[in-house]
Amino acid sequence: MLWLCVVANLLTLIVLTLYILCMNKPLTLTTVDRDFFRAVALAAFANPFSPEREALDRRIAGDDLRYSRDELIDLVVDRVTTRLDGLRRSGKGDPVLYRGEDRSLLQTAFQFDIYHRYRAPFDAFILDQQRAGDRPIKVPFAGEVLDQLERLGYSRPDCLRYLEIFYQIRRAFYFIDTALVGLSPSMHTLRLQLWNNIFTFDINLYDQRLWDRMEDFSTLLLGETGTGKGAAAAAIGRSGFIPFDDKTGCFKDSFTRTFISRNLSQYPESLLESELFGHRKGAFTGAIDNHEGVFTRCSAHGSIFLDEIGDVSIPVQIKLLQVLQERTFAPVGSHERLRFNGRVIAATNRPLDELRREGQFRDDFYYRLCSDQIIVPPLRQRVQEESSELPALVKNILQRMLGHECSAMAAEISEGLRSTLGPHYGWPGNVRELEHLIEHACILTQGSIITSEALPAEFFSILQPGRSTTPAPQPRSALDLQEALRRTRGNRTEAAKLLGISRRTFYRWLEQQ
Repeated sequence: MLWLCVVANLLTLIVLTLYILCMNKPLTLTTVDRDFFRAVALAAFANPFSPEREALDRRIAGDDLRYSRDELIDLVVDRVTTRLDGLRRSGKGDPVLYRGEDRSLLQTAFQFDIYHRYRAPFDAFILDQQRAGDRPIKVPFAGEVLDQLERLGYSRPDCLRYLEIFYQIRRAFYFIDTALVGLSPSMHTLRLQLWNNIFTFDINLYDQRLWDRMEDFSTLLLGETGTGKGAAAAAIGRSGFIPFDDKTGCFKDSFTRTFISRNLSQYPESLLESELFGHRKGAFTGAIDNHEGVFTRCSAHGSIFLDEIGDVSIPVQIKLLQVLQERTFAPVGSHERLRFNGRVIAATNRPLDELRREGQFRDDFYYRLCSDQIIVPPLRQRVQEESSELPALVKNILQRMLGHECSAMAAEISEGLRSTLGPHYGWPGNVRELEHLIEHACILTQGSIITSEALPAEFFSILQPGRSTTPAPQPRSALDLQEALRRTRGNRTEAAKLLGISRRTFYRWLEQQ
């Protein structure tokens, strides 16, 4: 009988062991689910401005090109959320129950879902922080995001870093998408390059190894005057990594103070070094107190934009090279070496290759500046590439200027520009010139239509021979002008209205009589 008890105990032990093993056996995704979540993982790490990301989104959504880009993103998020909810209802929605690739795919899908569900709160927070200025404000939804990440099996430090990465990704998308508007291929390329500049070509590598090392990589922006190099630099500078303070519920810095911009051509040689590096009291005549330069004021998570870098002298280039190489600098009149932990972004509209050949720009400084080199396209190229580029820009500028929807006015101004300047106008002043014209239209023209007589005076010297323009009205007789003035009791603005011309044209007619 003893042996029967031993056998029974052994059988009981075997059954119990098999039960425990079965209970602890990891779950596996179905082939269909695994393929779906692989596509989601690829989309999560893809550049949002790339054609690859759009192709992945359409693959996830099963879309047949009926939807716009924004509608497509909403559809993708809805499909991912629905698939994850289905796993939860079946009791298979916890990534901890999986191993290897399946666990990683599910965690990435849940991160993707959490990030996209908090897009609107992040955007609202960005606007609130912008209004608050340099004082970091509380993140009202941070606790919710951290709790949801912890349920995925992440440690608290990992949850904090993912919250920080989410915020950085949203800021980068917001500033690149809103500040660099355009439908042309060259603008699509610019947005894609700016994203890669912030997160590198592989955001997975950035997340694992480079998120706290990007200050080592400088950026050189090239392009003509007025193309928007400052806007491109600001998009990079406001999108740097910023740590989150779990105790205060705030990010440790405001992106409004992480970007410092200086136009180097505005400073005389005698003051430029002081503006950049600071000076000590008594360092030179007029130095009555200590002064902190921009390299001192730049935060550890910030960027300095040095515009017109092609205009600086060789001695200043040498000192800037030292900052880039050694990450240290000394204020004027001091031997103390200070540490610089930020990032340098530089820009110029001058031909650096020519300056280097002439010995006006150091090769070693050039190579240190351009870890990444980005060309901001001129407006004439953008308009040639895409016929709807100019109307889209006009509408965006008007909305920024007036603060509300103004499609009808934008269409009138766009048509006026097209008919007045012609389809081949070269836009020598680029986007800045276009902004000037739109301001002129809002303030000085009759209605909102720009005609040739309403153009600023300088445009008559800009327009090249052979370019199509709408002929300006010919001056009326002196009697007509005087009659209009008499009927309006000398009010020239009202007299111009009476004659159906702009005030500027009225003054020009008076001068020609």
